[in-house]
Amino acid sequence: METGSGPRHGLHGESFDQDAEKLDSRLSSALRTTHVILPAYNEEQSLPPLLSRLSSFSESNRLQMIVWIVDDGSTDGTGDVAARGSEGLSVKLVTHPRNLGLGQALHSGLREMLRVAATDDVAIVMDADDTHDVNLIKLMLERIDQGADLVVGSRFVEGGDDSTAPPLRRFLSRGAAKLFRTALPVAGIRDFTSGYRAYRTDLLRRATSHWGERIIEERGFACMVELLLKLRWCNPTISEVPLALRYDRKQGASKLKILRTIVQYIRLAFRDRLSPPPYRQL
Repeated sequence: METGSGPRHGLHGESFDQDAEKLDSRLSSALRTTHVILPAYNEEQSLPPLLSRLSSFSESNRLQMIVWIVDDGSTDGTGDVAARGSEGLSVKLVTHPRNLGLGQALHSGLREMLRVAATDDVAIVMDADDTHDVNLIKLMLERIDQGADLVVGSRFVEGGDDSTAPPLRRFLSRGAAKLFRTALPVAGIRDFTSGYRAYRTDLLRRATSHWGERIIEERGFACMVELLLKLRWCNPTISEVPLALRYDRKQGASKLKILRTIVQYIRLAFRDRLSPPPYRQL
């Protein structure tokens, strides 16, 4: 009787090693927590429908989910809505006494989340204005399970769409994408400014262990590009999934200041080009 060192095969012709890997992946997915971080400024009207969608999505997909709402000095009832939460959903409130900008709101949300997140958990960052489809989280998690460290909801891949956004905002997004693809290309990225992303918490921890409180220094919308540029030094596996932006659901005025954001993007590009790479492998 001959014995061999090749892979053992089970049903359907798959090896037992492959079966074991799939089982490990399913167990990891079942045990992990999905953390949703929502930087929010004056989103009293948008948060209730968004939280309701997240609650239904987590229940139907049997996800362990925690939602972190960062109330960035809102002058409306955003904090009260967050404090009330949503039935069937674990909601944590982080409060800024005054408005500090998107960058600091994202920084606070990530910091509080990383204090409790396990190594295999996933962080989802999305806009609090209900313009991002919560159902895209499922595809993002599938990409994470397939080996991605960072998944970006992209308007610029096949199936992506931002036609409901104002023309100036669309122009800014495309201009920024062209600028950073040319000056500071990141493999696998077409949409540099998208605010809808999924991160392995381990990736965020590795980056934070190097930059510390400087992981996000930009105060405005350029913070999303800044974080991406810093994470690239960790050599992450990056994937993009099509994002159909639902700007038609936006209820309040946009917080994006076009000219200020353009200046932030240009300044960030120059600063990154002039900065040396990390002194050690991340």
